[in-house]
Amino acid sequence: MKWLRTLAAALMVSLPVSGAALAAGEAVKIEAQDWTFGPPFGYYDQAQLQRGYLVYKQVCSVCHGMNLLSYRNLGEPGGPRFSPEAVEILASQSQITDGPDDTGQMFQRPGRPSDRFRSPYPNKQAARAANNGAYPPDLSVMAKARAGGPDYIYALLTGYEKPPAGTKMSQGMHYNAAFPGHQIAMPNVLVEGSIPYTDGTPPTVSNYAKDVSAFLMWAAEPKLEERYQVGARVIIFLLVFAVIMYLSKRAVWARLHRRDQKNAA
Repeated sequence: MKWLRTLAAALMVSLPVSGAALAAGEAVKIEAQDWTFGPPFGYYDQAQLQRGYLVYKQVCSVCHGMNLLSYRNLGEPGGPRFSPEAVEILASQSQITDGPDDTGQMFQRPGRPSDRFRSPYPNKQAARAANNGAYPPDLSVMAKARAGGPDYIYALLTGYEKPPAGTKMSQGMHYNAAFPGHQIAMPNVLVEGSIPYTDGTPPTVSNYAKDVSAFLMWAAEPKLEERYQVGARVIIFLLVFAVIMYLSKRAVWARLHRRDQKNAA
């Protein structure tokens, strides 16, 4: 599983697409995907978020943490909405360092819903040592931290290709069409059929990438649905208010016009 740890290098060294592309002297086009959470009335697909968490757990969590999320968030409205029983099971699958105990020693225990997502490394030094000096970034807000957001993450995860003829690849690098400069240290970590889906969704690389991209978007903006709903109510209020003000204006000025006409007569 050590090769999966190079996932850190990919998203860590990924610059915002515009700036990095300029530095490389070449524009990288990121194709927009069709997301359910697009504005203005978007929503998160609950089943997709559950699949996305599965991909994160089995692939991304090997070297990336999500320190801003707790396991209980997986059961909250607007998100994956796992059942309380499922959240407890998912949390218990991680061993959390706790303590000290009565003897002053730290100890390991099964996770609880109130715990933060478990970090794959005990500290930054250990993370850097396992990734050739690169520190794997936290993924909690990665979908908002990168230009292109989930579109960029999807393009990166599905952008692995054979290098074009004549392309000179540096040692240990892999060709990625979506990455600025096209040379990336992370190998292709998504393999078709490697993560079984139980809801009938085809276990393809494209679906893996899209599901985990949606999950990371939810992690970065868990109140998106609520924000859209508030925005819609505000717009409706303003429209109704504008109509009332317009009718009030006409009623007021109509009386004034009649009075002026009467005085003129």
